[in-house]
Amino acid sequence: MTAHHSISGEPLDERAVVDCLASDGAGAIATFVGRVRSSSRGRDVTKLEYEAYPEMAQRVFEQIADEAKSRHDIIDIAIHHRVGSLRVGEASVVIAVSSRHRAAAFEACRFAIDRLKQIAPIWKKEHSPDGAVWVEDRP
Repeated sequence: MTAHHSISGEPLDERAVVDCLASDGAGAIATFVGRVRSSSRGRDVTKLEYEAYPEMAQRVFEQIADEAKSRHDIIDIAIHHRVGSLRVGEASVVIAVSSRHRAAAFEACRFAIDRLKQIAPIWKKEHSPDGAVWVEDRP
């Protein structure tokens, strides 16, 4: 069984994240998958490198899950983030939310990714043919 929240250097298994939320009461499971894209801010991107403070990130994921549950009528939430070097097309983050109805799942999923970008101790370096830069893309 997949843990509800994780940070790992291994490729993310999107299906396993969704499956860990399955329950008879869940009429909806909404997901967000963040992937490495080939361009950003007008530059070609060859890969991304993610670094994190894992122990703190785990606690932040739990905090985000608690906040999402208190703000939205959801059953459960799972947050998985990858660290290390990722190629274009690879998943960097998977968030899944289960609820009785779709609207709450969608709203909580959006809340979770926005909140993760605000407070998670995860840093991103973009690599391009011109070099590499650390990205500060907090809202």
